[in-house]
Amino acid sequence: MALLRIVISVFKTGSACFKRNDPILRNSNPQVSAFIILMLCLLSGFSSGILHAAEPPKPELAMSFRPAQKGIDYEIPKKEEISKCVVKVEKTKSTSGWIVYGPSGQILRRFIDTDGDNVVDQWRYFQMGIEVYRDIDSNNNNNVDQSRWLNTGGSRWGVDTNEDGKIDYWKIISAEEVSKEVVSAMANKDEWKLKALLITKEDLNTLGVKPKLASQILNMISSPKEKMLKNLEGSKIMNAKTKWMRFDSSTPGCIPADQGKATKDIMVHENAMAIVESGGKTGLLQIGEILQVGKVWKLTQIPISLEGNSVQVVSGGILIQPADPEETASMQANSEVSPEVQKLLDELSKLDSSSPLPTVGLKVLSKYNSQRADILEKLVASAKTDEERKQWTQQLVDGVTASVQTGANPEGIKRLEKIEANIIKADSKSPLIAYIRYRILLGKFSLEFQKARNEDRQKIQIQWIKSLENYAESFPSAPDTPDALLQIAMTAEFNRKPKEARKWYEKLNKNFASSIPGQKATGALRRLDLTGKTFQFSGQSLTGQPINAKAFQGKVLLVLFWSTWCKPCSEDLPQIKALYQKYRGQGFEILGVNLDSTKELIEPYMKKNQMIWPQIHEGGMDSPPAVAFGIMSLPTMILVDSKGKVISRNTNVADLKSLVPGLLKKR
Repeated sequence: MALLRIVISVFKTGSACFKRNDPILRNSNPQVSAFIILMLCLLSGFSSGILHAAEPPKPELAMSFRPAQKGIDYEIPKKEEISKCVVKVEKTKSTSGWIVYGPSGQILRRFIDTDGDNVVDQWRYFQMGIEVYRDIDSNNNNNVDQSRWLNTGGSRWGVDTNEDGKIDYWKIISAEEVSKEVVSAMANKDEWKLKALLITKEDLNTLGVKPKLASQILNMISSPKEKMLKNLEGSKIMNAKTKWMRFDSSTPGCIPADQGKATKDIMVHENAMAIVESGGKTGLLQIGEILQVGKVWKLTQIPISLEGNSVQVVSGGILIQPADPEETASMQANSEVSPEVQKLLDELSKLDSSSPLPTVGLKVLSKYNSQRADILEKLVASAKTDEERKQWTQQLVDGVTASVQTGANPEGIKRLEKIEANIIKADSKSPLIAYIRYRILLGKFSLEFQKARNEDRQKIQIQWIKSLENYAESFPSAPDTPDALLQIAMTAEFNRKPKEARKWYEKLNKNFASSIPGQKATGALRRLDLTGKTFQFSGQSLTGQPINAKAFQGKVLLVLFWSTWCKPCSEDLPQIKALYQKYRGQGFEILGVNLDSTKELIEPYMKKNQMIWPQIHEGGMDSPPAVAFGIMSLPTMILVDSKGKVISRNTNVADLKSLVPGLLKKR
């Protein structure tokens, strides 16, 4: 009735202006208010059947609308700037509505009728002139039932079937965005939000997952509320103030249909993590195995907060296991799993489904890790193919190593050495020897470093580098050798031994040029040779536009490699901003190169810290810009003079304060 009274009043009075405190508008939700305003804008009269727009609403009213979903990062002008905004009627052949421009002429909002019924059905929100979020009324009842994140805002597309403001299911959501949503769900103990992310029986049927395997997965996510609360017991990092920082996972893998686990290929992120922050402290949320179903990624287990000095280790989800619970190790033979193997798989699944929390203490965690290793050793012994034996052994070794590194299993080193001895006895040329040896080195170094006094840690570091050199010499072609060589070279460079670092970078570049460490070594050699040379560099901005360092010719340029998670970067930022403000008018410019893995935090961080210089972003520490210059630590700062020549390949704030004024005088 309220809507009807307003429409009638429009026809009677032709009025296009309502006061912001009008009781009808004040008591309506944003979407109903938008419907009212569109009627005011568009129902001013007809002439020969053609609709004419009336005077648009005031900026104050237009800017009062808010997204249906929380946590949207969109542009909101300051209170004193709202009156300077401009609202204009927008009409095309197929749509009508109005558009809001900010004080600088940038688009802030668009409220659109897409189906020609003179009712707003889309509410669009912008950041820096780019649409980042959209609410949609798809059933024309003046309420939002779909929400989309767009462009730099992401790719999510959620559906709110009962229009209560909560997403019931996702039409599109990336793995990274799943990690962001699940952090919010766990931090706020939001069962509904968590349920929308869990894989369903229908999803597993769509993927063609074998019944017994599907049953195990569904058991892992049953009673989600109870398991969520159990997994959060004693957590000091997961609370209402917890913020998602970034998604951490290796490249997604493909489980082929011919392995017998499903009738279709399955894309999976294995043991995914989310890095979180609360009260200045960072932590990890173990998300586990997530699967792709169409354009949506789904959880197959309830996440666990990893905290404290002892972090539990759960290696591998159900689907990524080397053997299918319904098939034998020899999938090609298509025979049944032996009762012995099936029993071990069931024991492993049961153990993982009731794994202890990180807060239970070393004794319980040590027992859990020991039991898990016992089962895996039996599976290794039961393997019928070399490939299956290799996969089970690697999983066993990875799990024991990780538990050693986190302090939950100090006796694990002895177990690793025993496994190595048995493999050498069976086959002295097995490639698994190099695999295990490297992880024994990692485990020993972690244990020694954790126990050492500060004054002894340098000695342990020297011994660690020596052990890596011996490893590289003993296993010159092993898969882990490039990583060992990179660590040796990086340590030499950090210790200000450029000649020694160059030697190891060159060896890495020569022998492993195609590997990621080899590519980084090539970039590091390029960076070490930058001083005195013309700086050549280009990349893509946050909006995908090309940026070339040549555009700064004639300026003194600081190229700043940084990230939002880098604490030294944040500590240096106030002084860098002060230099920029002081010398920008004299020809000093900054080109930022952000190395966050994803974009979500970059623009909010820049806005909060008033970083107004241009930014290149193409990914994280393995992105093309980082690899091109062998960036190993952040911040890394390169200073270029007005002629485009590199003055310093690794400058710092103190150097900038002394060098920049002199370089500006030479322009």
